[in-house]
Amino acid sequence: MDVRQLGAEEQLPMELLLLADPSERLVEDYVRRGICYVAQEGEATIGVYVLLPTRPDTVELVNVAVDEAIQGRGIGKRLVLHAVEQARKLGYATIEVGTGNSSIGQLALYQKCGFRMVSIDRDFFLRHYEEPIYENGMQVLDMVRLSQDLHK
Repeated sequence: MDVRQLGAEEQLPMELLLLADPSERLVEDYVRRGICYVAQEGEATIGVYVLLPTRPDTVELVNVAVDEAIQGRGIGKRLVLHAVEQARKLGYATIEVGTGNSSIGQLALYQKCGFRMVSIDRDFFLRHYEEPIYENGMQVLDMVRLSQDLHK
């Protein structure tokens, strides 16, 4: 698997991006402001993530997604670790990530990759998404925020 920055002239892997965020409007907005990276096996794009600068010295990891047909092979973890290393190389002091309260697998993944929970943005998904989102048998209501210090 190779991970690289998506070229400005290349088409976004929208199908993958929408796996992690159902709002095409929001995806297009943060991809425009961030740096999109894609994971490829041969010619196939199998994963994606976006690094989005948010504050001085801080970048947010948004929209980590892996093709559903090959999930469970450790690709998500490799993408998260790649993102952390890229953020470090780009000179950021902190990398943040947010996920839904019901995203049990993602919460475990981020913590395994060195992130620590820092806050909860109550009702985030009610405020920012028109349609209710359900995951793991429950409605996604709150954004759990995690961060990692990159000066270790």
